[in-house]
Amino acid sequence: MKKLLFAFVALVAFAACSSERAPFNYRGLAFSMPASDFVDSLIARGLTVDSAASDSGKTVVLANTADRYRVLVAFDGKQLQAVQENYAYGSNDSTRQLWQQIRDGLEKELDAWPDCPILKDDHKQANFETDGGFISVILENTYTPTLNVRYVPKKEEK
Repeated sequence: MKKLLFAFVALVAFAACSSERAPFNYRGLAFSMPASDFVDSLIARGLTVDSAASDSGKTVVLANTADRYRVLVAFDGKQLQAVQENYAYGSNDSTRQLWQQIRDGLEKELDAWPDCPILKDDHKQANFETDGGFISVILENTYTPTLNVRYVPKKEEK
């Protein structure tokens, strides 16, 4: 019986140690990629660079006119600092529904419950913490409905 119990514990320990978590990513693109490769990958997915809104050394803003959202990529040199999606919809109901869809999708994808410090009708926030970073889904329906999804990697300790 002891040998069977020992074998079971060893199997569980092996499974726990061998399961690797996927790196922190934005829609399948790892944050460990160089910023230029990351932006090129987004362009290959159909986004276009908004050169008027981009800062040549710190940020690149990409737009997707078909789905009415913009992606801001902030970087320092080759290292990504943050990625933020900004959605523009005409009604509060549309942004509330999209907030719920994104929140539910992240909850399922990350297999984690979010911290929701604000859950009002017109202002909602859901914060997810992963091994590699933080994801915030923020809805603000004041005068103009806005929905932002922010991905920020954790700083590596040196």
